[in-house]
Amino acid sequence: MAHLMVDQLRFSRSELVRCLQGVSDEDARRRLGPMNCLSWIVGHLADHEHRYFVIEAQGRNVLPDLNVRVGYGQPASTPPLDEMWDAWKIATAAADDYLDTLTPARLETHLQKDGKPRAENVGTMLTRVIFHYWYHIGEASAIRQMLGHTGLPQFVARDMSRACYRRED
Repeated sequence: MAHLMVDQLRFSRSELVRCLQGVSDEDARRRLGPMNCLSWIVGHLADHEHRYFVIEAQGRNVLPDLNVRVGYGQPASTPPLDEMWDAWKIATAAADDYLDTLTPARLETHLQKDGKPRAENVGTMLTRVIFHYWYHIGEASAIRQMLGHTGLPQFVARDMSRACYRRED
């Protein structure tokens, strides 16, 4: 069984997918003022998981151009939605190889970046990624409202069975 924090990340991922169901490529690539576009959000979240849980945790780089396209601090872009979903699927599958190994003890360890231990431990990094998802889910919901989309998901999924709290022993 995956660690509770990993289950929380997977639930957050599923809420991103739910939030963006039915979005066309045209709408996904529209920028409203200084806001990110929806396709960028998908790629950006993929980049975050890829950087932490694939490159740093596993020493692999399965998406070498992703950070340049949608990484933190890069110029605004409007990538095709299908390309960003493909990248997200590749990144999250590769990240899962590492995430499935996490234990309470491993969450307290530190990954290396540029040959030095990160200041934050793995558990904190995992928490950051979860919060990052929710930040962008909120942003994506607002963008969809501004685009005039109707019938949008309300609140957090009613079925919390995949994200239930369980005591950590």
